[in-house]
Amino acid sequence: MSDTRGATAFVDRLRALRRQGARGYLDARRNRLLTGGLGPVPATAVLVLVWTVFQILDPRFLSPRNLSNLSVDVVGTGLIATGLVFVLLIGEIDLSVGALSGFTSALFAVLNVHHGMPEVLAVLLAVAAGCAAGALHGVIFARLGVASFAVTLAAALGWSGLLAIVLSGSGTVVFDDEGFVATLTRYHFGPPAVAYVLAALVTGIYFLAAHQRSRFHRASGAAFQSTGGIAVRTGVLGVIAFAGAAVLNAYRGLPLALLIFLAVVAALDYGLRRTSYGRAIYAQGDSVEAARRTGLPVVGVQISVFMVSGTMAALGGLFLASRTSTVGAGSPTLILLVNAVAAAVIGGTSLFGGRGRTWSAMLGILVIQSVASGMALLGLQGALQIAITAGILLLAVIADSLAHRPHLALRADTRA
Repeated sequence: MSDTRGATAFVDRLRALRRQGARGYLDARRNRLLTGGLGPVPATAVLVLVWTVFQILDPRFLSPRNLSNLSVDVVGTGLIATGLVFVLLIGEIDLSVGALSGFTSALFAVLNVHHGMPEVLAVLLAVAAGCAAGALHGVIFARLGVASFAVTLAAALGWSGLLAIVLSGSGTVVFDDEGFVATLTRYHFGPPAVAYVLAALVTGIYFLAAHQRSRFHRASGAAFQSTGGIAVRTGVLGVIAFAGAAVLNAYRGLPLALLIFLAVVAALDYGLRRTSYGRAIYAQGDSVEAARRTGLPVVGVQISVFMVSGTMAALGGLFLASRTSTVGAGSPTLILLVNAVAAAVIGGTSLFGGRGRTWSAMLGILVIQSVASGMALLGLQGALQIAITAGILLLAVIADSLAHRPHLALRADTRA
């Protein structure tokens, strides 16, 4: 009961601070950071630092061509990381996504090239296989009580073995470089209006959603964001969106892969934050036992998040294969797994569950891929990129662990 009263008192204090104007709002943000709500702040700071350093070292880094290529390069691993967010939100892990993405992309290639199946049908079967694999992982974890890391680690070995079997020793399968899958990462919307219209839609939808949410919170007596605050945030988003559109239009236009990535991330974010299903995921991440006692479908949620992870692993694998129009048995699945986990955690998703968003994965993979892109321009070895990524991941994990400690600031506020 004392913890509940303390949390209530802290929330009331935050509301009071927000009503004091700009100074109160800044104080509220400071208190939120002190109680573990770091969110995307560290990743944004790292991204700005990475872009600044590489731009100084090589002026080509922020060129329209490099940024356009970067916007496509983030999609494959970013989709996998987005699926991982769902598993991380309940405090679990999925170590199979790298191997599963390789297996499902190989399944697509073999069905299409060796068996003559139409590309679209082969894609659907590959994605369905990823979803079914995730369901299998989830059932073993949720129904049999086997630890998630053990289940998915064994699955990673299994999918790697099946990858070799599916390829039947051929090593590499090359599919049509002008077909449906190849087009996913090679098609760009040339007319400049497409990118600018998308930027306007994103900005307008954000403003309307934020304004409507603020009105609802005000009517219900909850803490709400002022109209000025919404306008400032919308303005910042608009500047970023239209600047991005201008950069993309300066090269080849809006990439289809980026459009798909943004649509998937936005749709999954809506599902997490605006539906009862998403609230059940966050509730379970905070406390599985509490979620069970309130009648939430704990087992069903656990199985479903692994299904989402498996589905997104399959989609991400297809986008990765699309870049080269090939699928091989020697795909670096371990590095892919590390990058996907790192993207989610670096972007602000907690390894302890209950905190994170799908946009976290997008921000995190942008950091990782920016490092890779900058090092490629400088002609540095890929091994150094792995070391740098590992260092950034370690710092993110340390920050997450520190933020997960007992909220000292919260206790101090409640005592006062």
